[in-house]
This record gives sequence, structure tokens and C-alpha cells, in this order.
Amino acid sequence: MIIVDSALRKRNEENNPVRVGMIGAGFMGRGIALQICNSVPGMELVAIANRTLEGAARAYQEAGIENPKKVSNLDSLVDNIRGGKYSITSDPMLICEAEGIDAIIEVTGTIEYSLPFVLKAMDHKKHVILMNAEMDGTLGPILKVYADKAGVIITNADGDQPGVEMNLFRFVQSIGVKPVLCGNIKGLHDPYRNPTTQEAFAKQWGQQPSMVTSFADGTKISFEQAIVANGTGMEVAKRGMYGPTVEPGTPLKDCVNGLYPLESLIEGPGIVDYVVRAEPGPGVFVLGTHEHPRQQHYLNLYKLGEGPLYLFYTPYHLCHFEVPNTVARAVLFHDAALTPLGAPKVDVVAAAKIDLKKGEVVDGLGHYMTYGLCENAGTTLKENLLPIGLAEGCQLKNDIPKDQVLTRDDVIFPAGRLGDQMRKKQDEFFK
Repeated sequence: MIIVDSALRKRNEENNPVRVGMIGAGFMGRGIALQICNSVPGMELVAIANRTLEGAARAYQEAGIENPKKVSNLDSLVDNIRGGKYSITSDPMLICEAEGIDAIIEVTGTIEYSLPFVLKAMDHKKHVILMNAEMDGTLGPILKVYADKAGVIITNADGDQPGVEMNLFRFVQSIGVKPVLCGNIKGLHDPYRNPTTQEAFAKQWGQQPSMVTSFADGTKISFEQAIVANGTGMEVAKRGMYGPTVEPGTPLKDCVNGLYPLESLIEGPGIVDYVVRAEPGPGVFVLGTHEHPRQQHYLNLYKLGEGPLYLFYTPYHLCHFEVPNTVARAVLFHDAALTPLGAPKVDVVAAAKIDLKKGEVVDGLGHYMTYGLCENAGTTLKENLLPIGLAEGCQLKNDIPKDQVLTRDDVIFPAGRLGDQMRKKQDEFFK
């Protein structure tokens, strides 16, 4: 049911737009700015914070907004908001604290840098939209606890594959079908890709090689499916998921049956997983079951087959185009596109991309040393596995062979990191 457009239209007619601040002005942030400023009556992107003012100014410029005002203090920002002016700053805390901003879109892809801003925004009663699967998959459950205490929404976004999966999950539930698998469709999966192998592709699309690598090596899809698991109560059937690869162009309806363990789907809480090279990519799908014989007959009549698994899919995800819908859902309806139900169900743990040596310092996501794998949260705790979201900057205490999963005992953590502190709180809160 589509009601967001009507609600935003009403806010526009009342000259009372939803006011948004954004942290991060990279490739995705610029797309979001373009969308809000040009295609969303009833919503205004009033301020952008970026490490460089040039990046923030570029996002506005590409969206058709000339000469945004540079601000370095809270009073100036608040005055600009009241006066209908657009602001740029290199201090995200200003956006998190400013009166007149309803929601923050966090689109940095970082954890340690942006975590203080997320916490500050919620403390100041602002809804938070995370275009940041890494933070969400590492600390989402404890951040949801903080959001609930503040009375605000923290959510992943419509348009990104996890949000599209969750919307489809909710639709399938709403018609009385039981979702048993939430799936993602990928075009490539090679855990040994690195920024060097992905440099040309990244340059073609104007993206960072490390970001492109995180998709190719499976880290990003692991975070995405962990987020879906935490929002639905599902788990993974095995470490790393099944992720079957099919012949390019294979129709999704021809390959989902038999690729996943039926008993795990029918008897358990359901699983998250993915398939490589199926069409229509890069969409998402949900497999569901129905126990009522008469409804099974109707589903067969409606071309979904005889079961026991019924396939529902969305053939695309439109990323930044749909993010404003998430903002509106949070601000106007207090509804999250995708947020943790409670305790974490699935984590993303670090595995060695190459042979690692004692004394080395682990590099970042989508770089040369590690890739991410989904693992059930209970196993992560039991085996003391290292969440990949916390791996960067850790020093290795041991040699680690290629493809071995790292544990916390294998590394020395940097001192004083907020991300480590929040992860400890999460582990303790949900014991």
C-alpha cells in the first residue's frame, strides 16, 4: 500500500516539509541529494556534512543547489534552517544537534568515524536512516535499543537490497504465506577479489575500488543478509550461506527449488541466502509456504506452482531513488523499513583472503586481507569469532592461513575504540 506520496504531498501543501540532514557526500550521498532536491516535494535536504566541504558542496551543486552556506557553529546552522537556506559543514555533530532537522541519513560506510554521530542524533531525538550495512550488521541490535529509549526510529533503507527484501517479506506475510527464505541475487562472487582487480570497474562507475571489492568478495552481501536476518528472526543454514552459482541468465523460478535445504526452510525459523547469476538480477526474492490446501490450489492457479515453496520476487533495487521513502516512513509514520527485532541472529565474521602473518595490521573492508562470512550469532559468541566490522586496525598475534576464520584471540584490538565498546554492550545486553 502506497501512502508516503500522499503524506509528503500534504506536507508540501502545508509548507511544512520533512527536513533532513545527511552525513557523507560520496557516490551514494550525491545520488540521494539529487533525488531529494529534485523529485521529492514535501522533503528538504537542509544540510550536508562531509569530511571535506568541497564534497558537500559538490553534492548540492549536482542537485542544482548553488552556493550553499558554510557553517561551523550550531547557531549559524539553525538560522539557515529557519531561513530556508542550505548548509554545508565538515562537523557532522552540528547536524546531529540542530533544531529543525527531523532525520539524519548516514551514508559514510564507516563504523568508528560515524558511530558517535548516530548516537548523538538519536540523543537529540532525530530518526536515523542507515545507508551503512557495515554498522547495521555489526551494531544494529544495540543501536535499536538506544533508538527505542530515545523514542526514534533507526532503520536500513528502502531501495537497498535488504530494505527491498524486508518490504517483500512483509508483503508475503500480509497475504498469509509464511516466508521461509529471504534471498539476494548477485552477478558475481569471488572472495579473493581486491581493489587492484576491481580498479577499472570502480573507475567506470565513479566509485571507490574498496567499495566495489566489498560487493565482489561477498562481504557486502554478508552484511546485507545479516541485517535481513536480524530484522526477520531468520538464520543462516551454514557459515557463509549456500550462495549457489547457476548458469548466467537462468530464470530464478527455475533454480530456487533444490538449491537450498528444504528441511531448514520448513522446520526452522527460515534462512537468509543468495544466488549468483540468476535473473532477474539484481533483484531479491522470498520463498514461502502455505499449509491450507485450498489456498495452495489458488496459488497454483495464480501461476506460483504446486509448492511446497512459492516464489515471490522483486526484479530490481533502486538504491538512492527510494531512500526518501524511508525518511518519510520514519518521520511521518514512525515505521522502519528494516530494523533489528531484538537480539542479533546473524553476524558477519572475518576470514583470511590471503595467508596472513603475525604482526600485520588488518586493513579495511573490501581491501586485501579479509572477506566477510555470515555466521549465526550464537556460534560467533561460542567460538569467539571476530566480527569483520571490528577487524580493521587489529594487529595479528598469529599466522592465519588463507580462508581461515579469525577469532578475537588472534588479534590485539586498538585501544579506546567506541565500536568495540558498543559491541561489548551488545553482547552483554543480549546474553
